[in-house]
Amino acid sequence: MREYLIFHIVALGIGILLDLLVGDPYALPHPVRAIGRLIGFLEKRLYDPGKAKATDDPGKETDPEDPRKAKARGTILWITVAAAAVLVTGLILSAAYLLSPYAGVAAEAIFSAYALAARSLCKESMKVAAALKAGDLPGGRRALSMIVGRDTDRLSEDEIIKAAVETVAENTSDGVIAPFLYLALGGPVTGFFYKAVNTMDSMLGYRNERYGYFGRTAARADDVMNYLPARISAVLMILASYVIGLFCGSVSGRDAFRIWKRDRRCHLSPNSAQTESVCAGALGLRLGGTHAYHGVMVEKPAIGDERRSPEIRDIGRANVLMSGTGLLCAGIVFAILIMMH
Repeated sequence: MREYLIFHIVALGIGILLDLLVGDPYALPHPVRAIGRLIGFLEKRLYDPGKAKATDDPGKETDPEDPRKAKARGTILWITVAAAAVLVTGLILSAAYLLSPYAGVAAEAIFSAYALAARSLCKESMKVAAALKAGDLPGGRRALSMIVGRDTDRLSEDEIIKAAVETVAENTSDGVIAPFLYLALGGPVTGFFYKAVNTMDSMLGYRNERYGYFGRTAARADDVMNYLPARISAVLMILASYVIGLFCGSVSGRDAFRIWKRDRRCHLSPNSAQTESVCAGALGLRLGGTHAYHGVMVEKPAIGDERRSPEIRDIGRANVLMSGTGLLCAGIVFAILIMMH
């Protein structure tokens, strides 16, 4: 057990470095894309394909099934995908460690890197900032559409900046802290169980006619899996805001804490406003509000106070907050793991 813990610490550390240095190489196969394809494959077969109304707009599709049947089919999909993620990851990892400890550490490190998204989140969001800085508003909208679920074709520059900041703040928990905590807890098996749950929510967890019942299990499971990580992320981001605020006058730890206390529940999701409220307060922006998703207007509460107009640099500041939060989390977790050893 002590020996495996050493391997686990080393592999997790290498995985973080791989994510920071390489990120997600587009040319290589990615486990999360494989999970997404499996979800799509099962959806076509479980979402009553003989009756479903075929359109290109998922926001306008209807679920003709009985709600109980739709929820049951969605639950079957959820169990199948979650079990497949755990089984495949566990088998590959076990085979690697049986081959040799070095092969096991290498496999665990690669899986860990694939589960984390810090570099990709920063890279994709900064593409939005680069387009806006170049005066390319349509390019900014296109870049933003790659990282958010809302409709972007009519957003103004200020709205694009806010949306980019918002997604960096939310994904600080979903894409960085939560997967890291699950990786630390049980290695790639629990890490990819979380990634499967999170991917199912991102593909099926919409509150519309098509997925309202079919995606219910996916949405609820993601809420449960992210409940503690979201709150841990918020506390760590507040601490990071205080530290960063010592060097950057545009970031306020005090306001981060104040807005978090006030607005951390101002969201349709029980978790998303945790880090969004911290980031909104730290940067002095108002996030959230009503936006269109697949052509459907979704009303959400506003988060934060509009102390100033958004700036393109706010996207970079949000990434600095994300990086500081991740660094704090990694330091604490590695200290705990080393003490356990």
